[in-house]
Amino acid sequence: MAETHELTKNQALVLGVLSQTEGPLSAYSLLDRLRGEGFRAPLQVYRALDKLVEYGLVHRLESLNSFVACAHPHDHAHRHEHGVIAFAICEKCGQVNEFSDEVVEKRLKGWARQNAFKLAKTTIEMRGTCASCLRPA
Repeated sequence: MAETHELTKNQALVLGVLSQTEGPLSAYSLLDRLRGEGFRAPLQVYRALDKLVEYGLVHRLESLNSFVACAHPHDHAHRHEHGVIAFAICEKCGQVNEFSDEVVEKRLKGWARQNAFKLAKTTIEMRGTCASCLRPA
């Protein structure tokens, strides 16, 4: 079940920028966009991002070293803590689609149980071309 967290000013600003952006952003891109709001150092952005990721409001895309706002921040069926989160990342336009799949989650958890592997986090990133970019112009 999702918890409600009181966001600091910096956390709210970072989440606001990510929520209004189509694609993922690096911490340095966020810093550039937030300089007018008083951000001066990368550490300010990273601290805000760390908490937003912890709260399940933002996801880190490992393969891109960037961040996106959660597409389902208040959806109790879309579990962040122990669920499997997957991302489809378009290599042409940069669009990121977030989804979860119960069948994949069940198989991965089954493997972990059978191999005495304690899962901490599972994120799947698929890279390719989205439907919009595949359509002829």
